[in-house]
Amino acid sequence: MKQVNWGIIGLGTIATKFADAFKLSKNAKLLAVASKNQNKIKYFKEKFNIKDDYCFNNYEDLLKSKEIDIVYIALPNSLHFEWILKCIENKKKILVEKPAVLNFKEIDILKIKIGDIFFAEAFMYAYHPQTLKVIDLLEKNKIGKLILMESNFGINIMTKKNFLGFTKKKLINKKSRVFNKDLGGGAILDLGCYPVSLSTLIGLFNSDHVNKRIEVKNIQKELGTTGVDIDAAADLHFQNGFKSSIRASFTENLGQKSFIKGTKGSIIIQDTWTADKALVEIQSETTIEKIQIESEKNIYFYEIDAISKSVIDNKNKPEFPGINFDNTLINTKILDEWLN
Repeated sequence: MKQVNWGIIGLGTIATKFADAFKLSKNAKLLAVASKNQNKIKYFKEKFNIKDDYCFNNYEDLLKSKEIDIVYIALPNSLHFEWILKCIENKKKILVEKPAVLNFKEIDILKIKIGDIFFAEAFMYAYHPQTLKVIDLLEKNKIGKLILMESNFGINIMTKKNFLGFTKKKLINKKSRVFNKDLGGGAILDLGCYPVSLSTLIGLFNSDHVNKRIEVKNIQKELGTTGVDIDAAADLHFQNGFKSSIRASFTENLGQKSFIKGTKGSIIIQDTWTADKALVEIQSETTIEKIQIESEKNIYFYEIDAISKSVIDNKNKPEFPGINFDNTLINTKILDEWLN
């Protein structure tokens, strides 16, 4: 089987987990890495057996390597737009970490420049067997016509318990990516992009309303001391009548639960984004069915494998339900309205 050669620019925590998944894939190889931090390059070189010739301390040198088929952009949010443009200039296929861009102005510019370059936004959950099972249930009309959904992603990073068990506020690092507005911080961009992406995936399922407006209503936001949103909620109203309530939070452990209601029943996913407990629950008025999903522990494997297959098949976008450029365009518009 042909192997797709991958390069990674930006070697943070997510890039490490992503790189570790290549050992599970038969159609993908991590060939090159790039970072401005020599210690990170050394770590990746030793841990993932990267050859010296493919360890770059300059991002552009990696992009110029003719042997790289696709680049995973795992840089801070504020750098995504610049390096998507650089990938386009170098005709490199793109997987960019979520959120792909900071605002709709940036995605609007990319719309003109992207052409037929392969583009995918890195929502790993979309490729997981758990999500594929949900799609299968919807295709089989298991819960009837879709009516509404609720989807959350919340992790309390604002408080901690001391050794006596009392809760106290953590000291906020203003330079931290998640609390820095200039770096694309805040709960909406960091976590809210997940329920937004699932909402459009479900809300536009088998719909001809892809290019129609989705109204963002009932916006609620709490700002932290650094000016970024630390808790936010909104309702999405689709033209086809479907509604989705979404929330993202740095102040509450909301978990990762998603609830999808139809005319014949409901689907509940407890761990929507990481699939730590890969379980889909179907509820009707009289029955509850629990479907356990078998899967690999490293969720990024499915993303790498599916995208590599699309590249081998000469596609310019990932297969459904992967998040392609058109999906990102819609989702970014929603995120922009939610933010502003």
